[in-house]
Amino acid sequence: MARRLAPGARLVLASHNNGKLCEIAELLAPHGVDVVSAGALGLPEPEETAPDFVGNARLKAVAAATATGLPALSDDSGFCVASLGGAPGIYSARWAGPDKDFAAAMARVNREVGANPDRRAWFTCALCLAWPDGHTETFLGRAEGSLVWPPRGTKGFGYDPMFVPAGGTLTYGETDPAEKHATSHRARAFAQLLAACFA
Repeated sequence: MARRLAPGARLVLASHNNGKLCEIAELLAPHGVDVVSAGALGLPEPEETAPDFVGNARLKAVAAATATGLPALSDDSGFCVASLGGAPGIYSARWAGPDKDFAAAMARVNREVGANPDRRAWFTCALCLAWPDGHTETFLGRAEGSLVWPPRGTKGFGYDPMFVPAGGTLTYGETDPAEKHATSHRARAFAQLLAACFA
């Protein structure tokens, strides 16, 4: 059985990505936890050296829990394109460069896909909840869809404007945040987290 987080507990969000922090804080809002970000606590971002989303999520959560003595939740997620062998994948943020220029990152995806007719793409989200004693729980969510060019919409963040979820017609960049939160890769991972770890 998964270890549960008690209502009223203080929880560190082990992320410095403002878009992720907003989405995660909204998803956690109804569950009675006191949320503080790693950035607000002055924690450095650990180097993401694992070869997959789950490993990188675990690295970030364990680093924050160890540094603060509090439970910590991390998210490692990315945009994956079938015709690019799953890239940018775990390197999604790095494709945007130090200035987090996702317009340039989306242009690179489009350029590398070129005329390839395979437009399949997906977002993956790995969540890791870590405790100061090193115990961790991990959850994986995925949202299938396809990529479009040019990007559409100004909502969301990252690669959202070039991704249309399966069965939809709007990109994540055109979708109301509440609707995205109900079906996204992050929402799917969160549903598992909440069922397993929240009282």
